[in-house]
Amino acid sequence: MQSISVLSTEYVRVGVRATVNGGPYNPTGGSVQFAFTRGTSRPEEWADAEWDDVPLPGTTTYVARCLIGPDTFPLAVGTYNVWIKITADLETPVRKTGQLQIT
Repeated sequence: MQSISVLSTEYVRVGVRATVNGGPYNPTGGSVQFAFTRGTSRPEEWADAEWDDVPLPGTTTYVARCLIGPDTFPLAVGTYNVWIKITADLETPVRKTGQLQIT
């Protein structure tokens, strides 16, 4: 679980691997957003995010990142579920990707 201070402005990063017809696919042509929820609640507010345009070395994993912090997208102290939404041509997958601790 990633941990970030409530006073800090930092990127939350999520690795994304996509396939089309069984082969690797570069998802960076689609827009990407993150949501941060507590408990079992579903995402309601989405924060704009961006892509690192180059996959991780030696992989087909791309990284989406969302800047959070007091002056961007503030989160209170607590534990959050991290969600990602990718809007592409025909599909809009939404996935819970892990947790984030704000201290």
